[in-house]
Amino acid sequence: MKYDRDVVNLYFGKQNMSKKAKTLSQQEIRRVLDHISTRKHSVRNRAILQTSFLSGMRVGEIASLRFKDVVDGEGRIKDQILLTADMTKGSESRIVFINEKLRKELQTYINIYKPLSPDAKFFYSQKKTSDGFSANTLTQHFHYLYRRAGIDGASSHSGRRSFITSIASKGVSVRVLMSLAGHKHLGTTQKYIDVNDDLLRSAVELV
Repeated sequence: MKYDRDVVNLYFGKQNMSKKAKTLSQQEIRRVLDHISTRKHSVRNRAILQTSFLSGMRVGEIASLRFKDVVDGEGRIKDQILLTADMTKGSESRIVFINEKLRKELQTYINIYKPLSPDAKFFYSQKKTSDGFSANTLTQHFHYLYRRAGIDGASSHSGRRSFITSIASKGVSVRVLMSLAGHKHLGTTQKYIDVNDDLLRSAVELV
């Protein structure tokens, strides 16, 4: 496999030493999913978690999704989601691509969730008076899920960091990484990549 040299530079670049959200291993992700499967709202919570890990969206972006953003007029999960400027941190619209694995997860979710209006929030909240999750309540919800599963150091940002790190480990071009993450600057993307053994093994293949 050929690895992009700019990505390798990211691996060894100056790291942000401030505390970061934990990047989860596949075993840790499975641990959280196993915990979720034994609790209420398991299908919804699994879909929320997998959206974070398989799309790399920010928690505020996930919370802002409406049913019509994700599901087409024929009741199928879209191939891509348009995040409008008012839904993103940088106030610039971007496209989020949905892979087959995430599509199946979301299809399972909408098989049990039938909102009265396509304008309803995509991820419902159990609070009857609320319009789905807000960015703050979804952040708290992620914290609750990770804490109950016994995953220390994880937060609502863990899925996004894990998504970017996973793609980086496969040698994907840094330009692609930046676009998928919705970043304007290389240094921002750099801070998201967790330097681990898989990344280092990929890097030495360039020698």
